[in-house]
Amino acid sequence: MTSILLDVLLPVLPSGILVVTAATASSAASVAAAPGAATGGYAPSLLPLLLCAATASVLGDLLAYRLARSGGSRLARAVARSRRLTAAQERLGETLARGGGLLVVLARFAPAGRSVVSLGAGATGRRLQDFLPWSALAAASWATYSVGLGWLGGRWLGATWLGACVPVLALFLAGGVAAYVIRRPAAAPATAA
Repeated sequence: MTSILLDVLLPVLPSGILVVTAATASSAASVAAAPGAATGGYAPSLLPLLLCAATASVLGDLLAYRLARSGGSRLARAVARSRRLTAAQERLGETLARGGGLLVVLARFAPAGRSVVSLGAGATGRRLQDFLPWSALAAASWATYSVGLGWLGGRWLGATWLGACVPVLALFLAGGVAAYVIRRPAAAPATAA
């Protein structure tokens, strides 16, 4: 689960793919291990997979938070050099002001959202006591969703490429929806007549 821990800093291979694939294999193996069926190879149990994925996610968030907190001025200079990162940081600030902690949960599903929020929370000096509960909720939600997708894929489609690809596509769809919701402009305040 090192991939889950470190993908907050270097999201090369989205860790959701690994969790979904492991859950698909586990689910398909449990179907194959039903009474009267031939037993296959090793497959992880779903509860330990869920707990491990959620724990690694929280630890990764904390790692990014601490790194950003300790290197705040260097991070601020690096962000200032990039127009794209500056715009993302501004959107993050606006969205945090609008949605508070729910943004942390939603961003866990968006591509690179976890990184932006965890690093942003540390760099802007948000209190750990305010960030950590939302990080834990985000990790539990994401891990439950990912393991659930893999379980359904394995139950319905077996340990096949299709059984892994369909849940991974659902994971990407959720990420796209989360990114859309995060990026949408804030509603204009109503004016009194």
